[in-house]
Amino acid sequence: MLSLIKTEWLKLKKYKAFWWMFGIVMLTYPGINLIFYSVYENITVKGGMASDLAKMLIGNPYAFPEVWHSVAYFSSWFVIIPVVLVIMIISNEYTYKTNRQNIIDGWTRKEFILSKLFDVLIIAVVSTLMYVIISIFFGVRYSSELELTRWSEQVKYIFLFLLQTFAQLSLAFFVGFLLRRSFIALGVFIFYYIIVEPALRALITYYFKLPALAKFFPLEISNKLIPPAAFLGKFDKTAYEQNLTDINMFIIYTCILTAAIWFFSIKIYEKRDL
Repeated sequence: MLSLIKTEWLKLKKYKAFWWMFGIVMLTYPGINLIFYSVYENITVKGGMASDLAKMLIGNPYAFPEVWHSVAYFSSWFVIIPVVLVIMIISNEYTYKTNRQNIIDGWTRKEFILSKLFDVLIIAVVSTLMYVIISIFFGVRYSSELELTRWSEQVKYIFLFLLQTFAQLSLAFFVGFLLRRSFIALGVFIFYYIIVEPALRALITYYFKLPALAKFFPLEISNKLIPPAAFLGKFDKTAYEQNLTDINMFIIYTCILTAAIWFFSIKIYEKRDL
């Protein structure tokens, strides 16, 4: 297993697209959070009754411990960036026939899929490390002394962010694995991510009046791991509390779905022609 990890890391290390995407993540994750912090600052630091009221209602989403939740929520909007890399990685295996070469060199088909699992996990871990660094930066910079003592209260969002990212990248891998062509797979995934699933959830929620069923679409299952940031939850406290209660249940659902994706990937590859 260690040899698989080493081999895949050597591939990624020499893959320029990996470092380009890593650079984009390094810019995007802090960028989106800086934008939202700037909006928050503009609302709350002008002085006057309106600013004081806004600060009282919103609190500080970028101070400890809430910063773990806020940064996870806003950063999760941009999972599409590492998705591009995951689809490119699996598609290139077919484009350049390296999957066939791995089998010729003695890998089993199961080991090949496991090697791709490690690729996805590495990318998810790198994204999570970026999220942690950004959260610490904002938390240390914008927390009071009292808030700094509460830094560990919501560190669970580190695990939740990692699980959500890994689950959604696994789904992207599965699309790329099935379709084999990066351009087609990426188009299908983005179309499903932006249009198909949101439209179907809206249809089931508002037309068929089945909001509970709308929670069980592939991407929505893992999206439930990180509900909207707490200051957004204040507009509907009942829904927000329910979202927090549902997290443990959706951890289980996410793990089941992700395990199923990799299980079926192995079974399909064992029967697929190289």
